[in-house]
Amino acid sequence: MLRFRFVYIFSYNLFQFCGHTWILANTIARFLKFGRDALADTFYSVGFMMSACQLFSILELFHIADGIERARLLPRFVQVMEKNLLLILVIMLEEIQSKPVICVQFLSWNILDLLRYPLELLRIMDTPSVSMLWIRYTLWIPVYILSVATEGVTIYQALPLVNEAAPNSFHVHLPFILLIYLPVLALGASVTVWQLLKERKHQMNRWNNKKKRR
Repeated sequence: MLRFRFVYIFSYNLFQFCGHTWILANTIARFLKFGRDALADTFYSVGFMMSACQLFSILELFHIADGIERARLLPRFVQVMEKNLLLILVIMLEEIQSKPVICVQFLSWNILDLLRYPLELLRIMDTPSVSMLWIRYTLWIPVYILSVATEGVTIYQALPLVNEAAPNSFHVHLPFILLIYLPVLALGASVTVWQLLKERKHQMNRWNNKKKRR
């Protein structure tokens, strides 16, 4: 049973790492080749892989609940749900898929995940790296704040498109729901950042204590 859990969680993190590496490499390569014109095609070139990675990220909530992964459930729940809800909105509104903000959004998401999954793989193999630990818990917070700000911009730009695309019975409800979601997003992000700061302090203290014992 323990062997199966090890293989499963290692395979999951490896899949996520490879998927986000492919997305980031593809996005950068297209930008270097086509310049600013590549920004409009970001969703069409990497949208499917991004959707797959974010959909599978829902499994992480079960990992934490089952004890396979040691992490705080509330911050991870907020992160996973805000990404998936925004992706659903982008998939529904084809007009917003070509906006430059989507490229920035995908890049910030990929940086966040590429700061996390390599460290998780090292943890599973019981070969932690202090440099990767510091990078993960130091750079992750500002990049996360940038990601949430970009999500807010995406939702704001989607509001007029929702008015046009929504059925008559939803003309009032959907824009209103999105407007309500903006402060909820800010509140959830504030809670997540607070939890991440606590987690960073805990992880760094834990590592320093290990070094002193040695």
